[in-house]
Amino acid sequence: MHHTETVNLNIINPLSDHRWDDLVARHPRASAFHQRGWLEALARTYHYKPFVLTSAPAGKPLNDGIVVCHVASWITGTRLVSLPFADHCDPLLNEGAEVAEFMVWLRAECDRRRCRYIEFRPLLAYRDVGYGSQPEGGYCFHELDLTPTLEQIFRQMHKNSFRRNIRKAERERLSYEVGNSERLVNEFYRLLMVTRRRHRVLPQPRAWFRNLVECMGGKVQIRLARKNGSAIAAMLSLRQGSCAVFKYGCSDARFHSLGGVPFLFWRLIEESKTSGAEKIDLGRSDWDNKGLIAFKDRIGAKRRLLTYYRYTNREGGAMETALGVLGDWKSVFSLPDAVLSTAGRIMYKHMG
Repeated sequence: MHHTETVNLNIINPLSDHRWDDLVARHPRASAFHQRGWLEALARTYHYKPFVLTSAPAGKPLNDGIVVCHVASWITGTRLVSLPFADHCDPLLNEGAEVAEFMVWLRAECDRRRCRYIEFRPLLAYRDVGYGSQPEGGYCFHELDLTPTLEQIFRQMHKNSFRRNIRKAERERLSYEVGNSERLVNEFYRLLMVTRRRHRVLPQPRAWFRNLVECMGGKVQIRLARKNGSAIAAMLSLRQGSCAVFKYGCSDARFHSLGGVPFLFWRLIEESKTSGAEKIDLGRSDWDNKGLIAFKDRIGAKRRLLTYYRYTNREGGAMETALGVLGDWKSVFSLPDAVLSTAGRIMYKHMG
């Protein structure tokens, strides 16, 4: 459909229009978060409604597109996000594209829907991506180059935090498993619950991880380390082309001395490089999370600034954020796992 007569832009549904899959498969700036599977998991778990804005007319191949989700919440307000729970999401536009035209259209759509704001999370700088928008938040983004040899990558890792712990894990004869079976999802989720409770953060709903596996298939992998049959560390990664994405990690703190987490990162590095990946996206970190930033530095990853942008609709109304609402809920972390998991299931759909 045409939003205005002066700008020839159209909306398509990326869940049903296979032209979006074709664009994501070939565009150099496409990430795992652009994939139909990620969008389908968001829709199934949180009922977010994705759409793509493109200059392609009906029936013609897509050469460009910006994917956005409509998020409706009585706690955090209605808004447009590109994309919820994604660390970053580049507009899939071509060199010389009229970025400003896309931004003007999306601002008008934000106003038309009376959304609080529209948020963009570009990994790479676009000349006009902030057109009419303001920088909203800055994060530290880490990426590990896999083009050197495995020996070179290993030598670049921090001696005590990684190399020594990887060797210790091998001496401890930690067992290892990779896949995306329901059993692995369940073991991963048990460790995630332990970790989120330790950090006093609500866990994502179990359905989110089940849906990721169902919707993304082999693009999702869970790695699990065990000691004497007990799961002690786990991670979930995604894949898009030559880029592996570390997305979620969790562990049992009682076994940290065994090196399970560094051991899993090394397996991710080895297997990603062997399968042709050229880099690992280690995601964003808050600048005040010095421990996490140092951890990623010690892997040997390079850091850079990741900036989000928002256009705020002044008529959209201001509401408390879900995280602010949860500020007085710290007592929930002393409650049983079932209650904690339910709280996460209820609240996460308001946070995207």
